[in-house]
Amino acid sequence: MKICVPINADNQLDSEICAHFGSAPAFLIVDTEDQSCHAIVNGNQHHQHGKCMPLQALQNERIEGVVVGGIGNGALSKLTAARLQVYISRQGTVRDMLVEFRAGRLGRMEPALACAHDAHGHV
Repeated sequence: MKICVPINADNQLDSEICAHFGSAPAFLIVDTEDQSCHAIVNGNQHHQHGKCMPLQALQNERIEGVVVGGIGNGALSKLTAARLQVYISRQGTVRDMLVEFRAGRLGRMEPALACAHDAHGHV
């Protein structure tokens, strides 16, 4: 399965997961089977809160899921409308998250857990 993870800087699997999906400087695309990965720049990083366009940066990637530390309701709705699975992970490295993902310990992101439009509460 290929997943997208928002990251603070590209350090491959040792990249720190960004606390908020839409504000991430980059995304790491990871194959959960062989752990191959590559980073893409988030060209929409500096957007007005609530106006995230997550699929713009990911349009050329064949991903099935996204793992986030935090995400707004608008971006969550857009990702789920595109039939992507959205999982939640505490901040840490992508490598640490993969251990949890492969063990089936990541929960699904639900609208009730998403950041409100004018609040910045992150999980």
